[in-house]
Amino acid sequence: MKIVFLGSAAFGIPALQAISQSHHTLAGVFTQPARLAGRHRVPKPTDVAQWCAVRHLPCIEAADINDPQMQQRVAACGGDLLVVIAFGQKISPEIINLHRFGAINVHASLLPKYRGAAPIQWALMNGETTTGVSIITLAQRMDAGRILAQQRVSVLPDDTFETLHDKLAALSVPLLMDTIEAIETGRAVYLEQDESQATQAPRLKKKHGYIDWSRSAQEIVNQIRALSPWPGAQSVYVSSRTGRSWRVTIGKAEALEQANTPADIPGCLDEHLNVICGKDRLRILEIKPAGSDSMSFEAFARGRNTQPGDLFLPIERVLQGLGL
Repeated sequence: MKIVFLGSAAFGIPALQAISQSHHTLAGVFTQPARLAGRHRVPKPTDVAQWCAVRHLPCIEAADINDPQMQQRVAACGGDLLVVIAFGQKISPEIINLHRFGAINVHASLLPKYRGAAPIQWALMNGETTTGVSIITLAQRMDAGRILAQQRVSVLPDDTFETLHDKLAALSVPLLMDTIEAIETGRAVYLEQDESQATQAPRLKKKHGYIDWSRSAQEIVNQIRALSPWPGAQSVYVSSRTGRSWRVTIGKAEALEQANTPADIPGCLDEHLNVICGKDRLRILEIKPAGSDSMSFEAFARGRNTQPGDLFLPIERVLQGLGL
């Protein structure tokens, strides 16, 4: 079978590699254009483009895959099946219909749960203990296509976005290759999604990283796990001794069960230098001050003479105080 691949992010690379090494023909690869990145705003190709460049494989950058000229380039590949993984653009029916077996997509959730751009992050933030990958047909509504295959996996307590991302990317490979074989041999079964069970996983914004200390310690731990490396779980640390403040990103923490008292203030450090939350305590293990490298909380505390009563303030509250 001749397969055309549309993808941009690293999540799709294990599948792309498997297709390229299979008995199928990789008829074409399309990706998003290079984006300006870094302090010097240098164009950075997508992960898929970089993977192809190392292997001297042609990779076409498509600012709009549905543009008539780009549609002609897709048609010229003569593909039988279109495989779309983390591409970043909506695909028109005209593009899909160029392929006799249509188009399929690998999505990093157990659909219909977590439709959208950030399924891994939202699964972690919501404290899911099970997630997985789904192979679906492409539909005009986001992630609403028919399900061809699914595979579950446990979310471990120490899983972060990065570990779960890599786990799901690897999990998708055998599932995708089996699905391609089922499509080619006519054994594929297409099941409609249960719309009543659909939930959303919208694209992340910086505000999703702002820590609300009135939430439970476990909810904040889930936020930290989900949002590394971007946008990061962020707060403002204020020294009660000097009044100085530092914007920080918390990289790793654990929840400690400890009943609160009426006098407890969320965001305040207790006698053990754990942060009081709306429920329980948060023990910070790794922290990154803005403009500095990540460090242990012990090193951070030593450098600032941290003491009980120091505060972690919500960024939104600080910005409001500055009139921003």
